[in-house]
Amino acid sequence: MNPAQPTGAPRPARRRFTRPEPVSVNGKVISNAEISRETQHHEAADPDRAWSLAAQALAIRELLSQEVERLGIEAEPLDDGEGRRETPQEARMRALIEREVAVPRADEAACRRYYAANIRRFRSPDLFEAAHILVAAAPDDSDARDRARAVATALIADLVVDAAGFAAAAEAHSACPSARQGGLLGQVSAGQTVPEFEAALRDIVPGGIHSRPVETRYGLHIVRLDRRIDGDVLPFDLVRDRIAGYLDESVRRRAQQQYVSILAGRARLTGVDLAAARGPLVQ
Repeated sequence: MNPAQPTGAPRPARRRFTRPEPVSVNGKVISNAEISRETQHHEAADPDRAWSLAAQALAIRELLSQEVERLGIEAEPLDDGEGRRETPQEARMRALIEREVAVPRADEAACRRYYAANIRRFRSPDLFEAAHILVAAAPDDSDARDRARAVATALIADLVVDAAGFAAAAEAHSACPSARQGGLLGQVSAGQTVPEFEAALRDIVPGGIHSRPVETRYGLHIVRLDRRIDGDVLPFDLVRDRIAGYLDESVRRRAQQQYVSILAGRARLTGVDLAAARGPLVQ
């Protein structure tokens, strides 16, 4: 007996992973073992969701396989150029989709409309020429953090008076390898530093030092911005193919989902709901 639990007290309920009724497509049962193996390919927050996604994927493949047989589709397996080759059944399902799912290509006008509506996505990244001094402190050590903050705050106060002393301060105090270059980081762009550091760079006037220590998982930083080069909007001709590829893929996925809905509407399904199924039909 657990001494911490009084006699007769109700035991806490355990959450059970409940599986739905058997999954079948037009009478063809998809076994629990098949679904369990398929779950490894579907990331989800809980086992029930992973099970549902796996069941949907296998039910869609079964729908397509049955339609391939009904229509007598044949196709030669293709190689992706990297050593992976389709199985004969994958080739037949691909040929089915190519034959039955009409996918219009994005034209020039559609690409230009998308470009105009999403112009901020098509900029070269901003560049920052920066330097820093890192006073290291583990993120879970509050005492070390407090000490590092005090040191960094004092250094900032000194550098406000004598900005020319930055290189010497970096060499004396910084835990970053850049200390050997006076704290210089060279040019960095969006995504190359942790978010807190990048946000600080955007707050500084070129030639200035951030007024407060910048806290990241590495410790406390004294950050100086030497120069900022704003990114330029990329010309349409340079991104047209990228936009067309994105729009074509979006239309292709929607068309495939509609095709699955049509097949599912004609089929006898148990244990699976394909109304919310997402993702490509043929990998």
